[in-house]
Amino acid sequence: MEHQTTEVREQHKFDVKKLQKYLIGRVPGVKDSTTLTVRQYKVGQSNPTFLIQSPNQSYVLRKKPPGLLLPGAHKVDREYTVQKALFSVGFPVPQPLLYCSDTEVIGTEFYVMEHVQGRIFRDLRLPGVRAAERGALYVAAVETLAKLHSADITRLGLLGYGKGVGYSKRQVSTWTKQYRASAHRDIPAMDKLSDWLMENIPANDNEVTLVHGDFRVDNLIYHPTEARVLAVLDWELSTTGHPIADLAYFLMPYYWPDSISPISHMGGVTGTEGIPAPEDLVSIYCRCRGISPTLAHQNFFTALAYFKLAAIAQGIYARFLLGNASAVDAAQFGDSVEPLAKLGLQIAKSSTLSRPVPEKLFLQTPKGYAVLQRVKDFIREHVLPAQQEVTEYYSKYSHSPQRWHTPPVIGKLMARAREAGLWNLFLPAISGLSQLDYAHIAEETGRCFFAPQVFNCQAPDTGNMEVLHLFGSEEQKRLWLEPLLRGDIKSCFCMTEPDVASSDATNMQCTLQREKDHYLINGRKCWSSGAGSPECKVAIVMCQSKSSDSTDRHGQHSMILVPMDTPGVRLVRPLTVFGQDDALHGGHFEVHFDNVCVPASNMILGEGRGFEIAQGRLGPGRLHHCMRAVGLAESALELLCRRAANRHTFGKRLYQHEVVAHWIAECRIAIEQTRLLTLHAAYALDTLGNKAARKQIAMIKVVAGRMACKVVDCAIQVHGGAGVSSDFPLAQMYAYARTLRIADGPDEVHLSSIAQLELRDQFRRATAKL
Repeated sequence: MEHQTTEVREQHKFDVKKLQKYLIGRVPGVKDSTTLTVRQYKVGQSNPTFLIQSPNQSYVLRKKPPGLLLPGAHKVDREYTVQKALFSVGFPVPQPLLYCSDTEVIGTEFYVMEHVQGRIFRDLRLPGVRAAERGALYVAAVETLAKLHSADITRLGLLGYGKGVGYSKRQVSTWTKQYRASAHRDIPAMDKLSDWLMENIPANDNEVTLVHGDFRVDNLIYHPTEARVLAVLDWELSTTGHPIADLAYFLMPYYWPDSISPISHMGGVTGTEGIPAPEDLVSIYCRCRGISPTLAHQNFFTALAYFKLAAIAQGIYARFLLGNASAVDAAQFGDSVEPLAKLGLQIAKSSTLSRPVPEKLFLQTPKGYAVLQRVKDFIREHVLPAQQEVTEYYSKYSHSPQRWHTPPVIGKLMARAREAGLWNLFLPAISGLSQLDYAHIAEETGRCFFAPQVFNCQAPDTGNMEVLHLFGSEEQKRLWLEPLLRGDIKSCFCMTEPDVASSDATNMQCTLQREKDHYLINGRKCWSSGAGSPECKVAIVMCQSKSSDSTDRHGQHSMILVPMDTPGVRLVRPLTVFGQDDALHGGHFEVHFDNVCVPASNMILGEGRGFEIAQGRLGPGRLHHCMRAVGLAESALELLCRRAANRHTFGKRLYQHEVVAHWIAECRIAIEQTRLLTLHAAYALDTLGNKAARKQIAMIKVVAGRMACKVVDCAIQVHGGAGVSSDFPLAQMYAYARTLRIADGPDEVHLSSIAQLELRDQFRRATAKL
């Protein structure tokens, strides 16, 4: 402890005997006979902090600095209030013991709290700590921050603690005023940065949580031997506001360039072995809070962090000039203000941060990236909060025909997404996005079962719309494509049959017979997804043309449009997947066609061209399924990690058991591999076309299903019995993932195709060498 404290500095001395007299009867352990010793902590740039010791007990005292102070600063009463509230709910803070507003006692207001014994790391690179422990310490810090931001302000009794909405704007205004009140010289970069921040306040500056305001590693006390936070210190800047400001401030050292010398607690950490990458900490933070893993307006909040630090540095230097600085190194802060402001300005005006988050190998277009960010925001702000209402709807109507209708909340979200321009994103001709662009978006929508529907990007409608867009006549587009694109109706696709092995689609027996200006359709179809929705108005039916004289097995089938209200179309029964009817997606029905008569104009492209159409339909469709599976797997892994962190067995947390740790690692590896392979397939679709990308599409179809099954299965195992219950979405996730290995062709068919295509490619390369 001696190396962290000094003798009380002259400007901060107070009457210890007077303090002791005041504490008697107010603080446990302080008596008439008690002898108190006082030492001052070396660090702490704002409110002076002191170690108060008796022979049997230790306390910490924080007080206002003496002399002239900046308006609104050094509110030790607020520190005491927030710590008292947090301590009452078990959040790691030192227990506050007493607040004194009587300035006659030691000259200023002060409060006393318990002394917490543990480790404090003044160097953010954590020297002297093993690399593995560094990672664990940083993870513990960000988990604690997420816990703070998840705290219920009402339960804490802190509703009036801050002004809430509009935090970012207030922060810019507050620190601009603080800087100008303490400025010792004109620094143009500070004025420019202030102006930029005020002009670029995030439009959604309405998220409100309890925020610390100065959250960093050296404001934490860790357990002496464990990677566990025992206490969060220095609550002077705490208030209610936007939580990402706290997270960006915590991540600020990652973007600290070598050109700026470290000041006190700050300095670069990039490249230090064991310290996690910022994107990993963001992911952990978002997982702990149960929000989408994204950091909206990152440049703004990072630039704001540097502006804030520069203003703080200016204030510290101003107190040095006045002679009432709390820390011994206050003089060095004057030279850091301008470099910090320039760095903040550089970050503010750059398209990416100076230490960019590693991009994926296959990059989106600027438009695709912008749309992705809007989709992420929309899902986080509107879709995920609606999950409970959707669940309650299906629970309420579990035995009612009403369950086949779209829940009202989804209808409202669809209208909102359409107004926002986040509509029909899957179709390049409409959205202007590439397959690679949309692949990233599909992953995000895969995190929530009904998210694709919100953006009118749900299967099988997406595939059917692609068919009509590519191969439909003008009349077919007017009658069916346009209403589908508007979201006025839904559709289904009828291909699989119950009486034949449909893995070989040439086995299909549903017949199509030409009769003058119309066709007659007869047959049975099953697994017709979406057919149960009352909004499903049309089916695309794959049939064998009885009149076809083609000897080519793939030239005997056709696709035709059949309105669902046509006489002879009969919904026989919904099929279940692991006992679930999947009403959210309109179910999977057995449909019979008994002498169904439709106009010849309903034929798509022409008789005998069904397989040609199918190849055009299934490529992008499989891609979308696979990327949604990646998003689903990410959600399952988040649930797995959360459970592993919160549950204990045999004296350890679950993740501390090697087998569970290995599951987590293997799941992460599998997800990353699948994502890259699927993005490569999307890139091949964009650059080579559907036919040339057949092998890549077949590979992802096998890999994505297997990967999703593995990740969800591990998550179920970690959850135990709860994993297969309806208390968690894992059982539903597994049903989707396992079905993916059958839908659009079973794994075995795709493996055979991959082998044939690989042999062909090998033969061509060998021939070329000759």
